[in-house]
Amino acid sequence: MPSMPESRQSTHPSPDLAARARGIRVLLFDVDGVLTDGGVYVHGDGSESKRFDIKDGAGIVIARRAGLVVGLISARQSASTAHRARQLGLDLVQQGVTDKAAALADLMATHGWPAESIAYMGDDVVDLPVMRRVGLAACPADAVPEVRASAHLVSSCPGGRGAARALIEDILRAQGRWDALIDADRRP
Repeated sequence: MPSMPESRQSTHPSPDLAARARGIRVLLFDVDGVLTDGGVYVHGDGSESKRFDIKDGAGIVIARRAGLVVGLISARQSASTAHRARQLGLDLVQQGVTDKAAALADLMATHGWPAESIAYMGDDVVDLPVMRRVGLAACPADAVPEVRASAHLVSSCPGGRGAARALIEDILRAQGRWDALIDADRRP
């Protein structure tokens, strides 16, 4: 895989990326390939399961504590996704979405969110219409080439292995809020 310019990796954000991150108030994530490694385990009884990363989940909890809106937009319908969203306290969960751009437009209209206040992390071509409309488009390291080429930020982490957490940290650090959030957890 060709390496990405340093300014596109989450470990070395560019000034443009930091400026974009400072304006983010809403974080939206695809699920399969972003919050999971993209694998779906199909059991003999027809049920499915997925692997979610605990650090990604902890990052989502921190983002919510910071006052950011966090939501999921997934093309697949999955009981595992619904269960994980409940565990994380997410109310904004859209599954079975065939047109992610239309879903984004509906959310923006309903909540009055300007595009530049939204960050979205996706990994495959179905995510491109959303990524092209938001203020900060991000993807995991193992996203498909077209998505990596369209992203403002390519994480150094693969999907389901900390990519969402890295994005959250980058945004909160750019906003000057990360250290205070972490220090609050250390107080007795």
